[in-house]
Amino acid sequence: MNLLIGGTAAPSFDDPLEMLRACHGRIQSQCDTLNKLLAHLSQHGCDTQTQQAARAILRYFDTAGRHHHDDEEKDLFPRLLATSSVEAQTLVARLLGEHQIMDAAWLRLRSDLTGIADGTSARLDAVAAEHFIAVYDGHITLENSQLLPLAEKLLSVTQLETLGKSMAARRMN
Repeated sequence: MNLLIGGTAAPSFDDPLEMLRACHGRIQSQCDTLNKLLAHLSQHGCDTQTQQAARAILRYFDTAGRHHHDDEEKDLFPRLLATSSVEAQTLVARLLGEHQIMDAAWLRLRSDLTGIADGTSARLDAVAAEHFIAVYDGHITLENSQLLPLAEKLLSVTQLETLGKSMAARRMN
């Protein structure tokens, strides 16, 4: 465990399900920033703060956000499917479909954010941004309330250790 300021323990790859839950919190923070960016952009245009916020959102979803989906799609979901649980199969199928929707929503939003980050545009499609935020919000709620508890129930300590090691290795590349 790593310690945060104030002595609160931060999750580590030794507890991969808590790490995934913490990633969800960081995704929600980036979505909050995106929501604030919408308001700030309409009032202040493409100023330095706007550009910095757009760069931070791009950096997060192009790296950590992609790693998070890979953690699930390449490591967690296959382990759950191997349990032969009907509940896991149904849930994983739904979540994979949502990942496709989220990826498409990101591609739609990314070009606007790139222009803002570069200072070449002050355009941010509010409908696309709001859709992206809403899709992630519902997805995170489902994963926190159903996926992570199911994984905790179905996966062994050894499987969770392997999951954590895979997640850590992904971030070393």
